[in-house]
Amino acid sequence: MTKNRFLTGAVVVALLGAIGLTPAEAQTDSAPPATVAPATASPVGTVQTIPGMPPVVNPANIYSEARAGNLNPEVAKDPARIYVPNLRSNDVYVIDPATMTVVDHFPVGKSPQHVVPSWDLRTLWATNNAEGTTDGSLTPIDARTGKPGPAVAVDDPYNMYFTPDGKSAIVVAEARRRLDFRDPHTMQMQGSVEAPQCRGINHAGFSIDGRYAIFTCEFGGMLAKVDTVNRQLLGYLKLSKGGMPQDILTAPNGKTFYVADMHADGVFVVDGDTFKETGFIPTGVGTHGLYPSRDAKVMYVANRGSHKVHGPRHSKDGSVSVIDFATNQVVKTWPVPGGGSPDMGNVSQDGKLLWLSGRFDDVVYAIDTTSGTMQIIPVGAEPHGLAVWPQPGRYSVGHTGIMR
Repeated sequence: MTKNRFLTGAVVVALLGAIGLTPAEAQTDSAPPATVAPATASPVGTVQTIPGMPPVVNPANIYSEARAGNLNPEVAKDPARIYVPNLRSNDVYVIDPATMTVVDHFPVGKSPQHVVPSWDLRTLWATNNAEGTTDGSLTPIDARTGKPGPAVAVDDPYNMYFTPDGKSAIVVAEARRRLDFRDPHTMQMQGSVEAPQCRGINHAGFSIDGRYAIFTCEFGGMLAKVDTVNRQLLGYLKLSKGGMPQDILTAPNGKTFYVADMHADGVFVVDGDTFKETGFIPTGVGTHGLYPSRDAKVMYVANRGSHKVHGPRHSKDGSVSVIDFATNQVVKTWPVPGGGSPDMGNVSQDGKLLWLSGRFDDVVYAIDTTSGTMQIIPVGAEPHGLAVWPQPGRYSVGHTGIMR
């Protein structure tokens, strides 16, 4: 998407505002197509990225540099560990994937939600949002030693992302309906974007060129599109059904976005440039987390097994769906044996295991990506956005390690 088209989108938002409509309201009556269009590949060519952003090597696959085995030599020296933030026990458990056992744990701030790899891959940040209080903080974890450092006071850090040029951390202040752009190292404030209609703003996906990001509004049933260069809200898109969007993942083509919706029990498909809903893929009960495979051919979808925010334990409907990017069809479904609550996580660096927290069962699942068989590891109270480390790729755009 060129800069001129991007500014035109902002003008459209202003014109709608002048007549009393948001982009979401303007599109509410538009029904999505009955069929789902697959995420077709971008034409091969040079992508005009924002200044400072590493070049897009393969426009048909923005995850090409996060393929199995493509570890930065420095990152390869970091110990292989799974870092699990536990929301209610206010700590991080550390799992050694070689032995499938907990080998360390340490306290962090109140209500740690995610462990987020930094853009430069050297720090893992535990986002402690303190559940709407003023005691929020970020705990840095040294990726080389696996040990925490002194916490940095930050207002309401539910989640965190990094602009693809590495110049800013974006702290997602969920309770404040605000995005705080901060220095990626010191966390000093650079500026903010208010999103007053985006109740429960929390997860994001970035466009292929880094010029915009789309955030989910968990309690508003909509999406918010943000200009990451000029730090402006471009508008909202109300989803056609469901009403509780969770994770969002950019397709390999960098233009299609997939949105997990916990009430719709499936994944919405959205065209990022036009900011329109184009389809829907049913998956399972309580659709929640989205992760690409190492070869970027499929997407793993965590279905938490419930429409409730706080439970229940051992849900019989907990499962993982596998969606083929080329066809937008579910090709496999793996139920959690005995029931469970798969939530957030990531794929191992070799692509052989999908690691997910069992949010309401106080466990972590290690899922074989070929067979779907699972190993279950007990951890702390209410594990959430775990990080798998190290990861292949040149840089991280945040969350639990979305690599490019």
